[in-house]
Amino acid sequence: MKARFHLPDFAGHFKFNLVFAEMLAQYPHYFREGVEIASVYGVFPPSLWNGGRTQGGISDKNFIRGVIRAFNERGIPLRFTFTNPMLEKKHLSDEFCNMVLSLANNGLNEVIVVSPLLEDYIRKNYPKYKITSSTCKRITDSQQLCSEVEKDYHIVVIDYDLNHDFDTLSKIPDKKKCELLVNACCNPECPLRSEHYNAIGLQQIAYANHVRKYKNVPFNYENLLREHPEIQRFADCPCSERSLFDIVSLKNHITPDEIWNKYIPMGFEQFKLEGRTFDTFNLIEHYMYYMAKPELKEKARFEFLRLLDTNDVIRAIE
Repeated sequence: MKARFHLPDFAGHFKFNLVFAEMLAQYPHYFREGVEIASVYGVFPPSLWNGGRTQGGISDKNFIRGVIRAFNERGIPLRFTFTNPMLEKKHLSDEFCNMVLSLANNGLNEVIVVSPLLEDYIRKNYPKYKITSSTCKRITDSQQLCSEVEKDYHIVVIDYDLNHDFDTLSKIPDKKKCELLVNACCNPECPLRSEHYNAIGLQQIAYANHVRKYKNVPFNYENLLREHPEIQRFADCPCSERSLFDIVSLKNHITPDEIWNKYIPMGFEQFKLEGRTFDTFNLIEHYMYYMAKPELKEKARFEFLRLLDTNDVIRAIE
């Protein structure tokens, strides 16, 4: 039995995820049966190809090399969220994103895609990467989903509006190849989700271009709104600020007991935790909720916080 979890943000949550990987290795008895780290996903900012969540900041080569080495030495792949749906041909030559792919081009790491344009480019120029089909594609038709699973993808992330559509899920031909996003914070069946992904894509392109030209000048979001006023409607979306205690009532939420008692027996073993923009406390609650044994959750949380606060441990694993 395997429960392979894909964890959020190898850059912004770098130390958090490294310490968690160390804890899982040192104290496996705190965790539910079969828990593994399948990958840590995200991007090194300011990646123009990034999608799903706008990611700000700047990463230098030394940090990039260090993160790649730290996770890969533990056998943990980095999985790049190159899911920007607004890419054009001119964006394929982006120097920063190509540099990142070159540095991590060792056969272990992976890429999540939406754009056929970028997918074709990566398959041609970086054939060592395993390719994941993103939930951002919004595939909700049963027949289309089965067709997607049969394509040449390492993993297909299922649209989370299908999380409890067991008629559709039961028909999937290769369930081990499929990934379920278990803790979605977006409103179920949100009619604006695809448009929101597009808006995030435009913002990421604008931010990456700005940083490349003006490294020491703050990004002006108002200028972007003047150029793309359609983005304004998503400026105050509250969903990404939801805590674990907010999302458990959403109908697309998958509980830990459902993972082990329903989905794993069906043949699924890939589970994604979103949380690239979560604060540390919210992220801890999600990790403990999903992966720790219920009867040891409090002790596991305490042990994790103690490890996270121990500089000697952090230095030892970097």
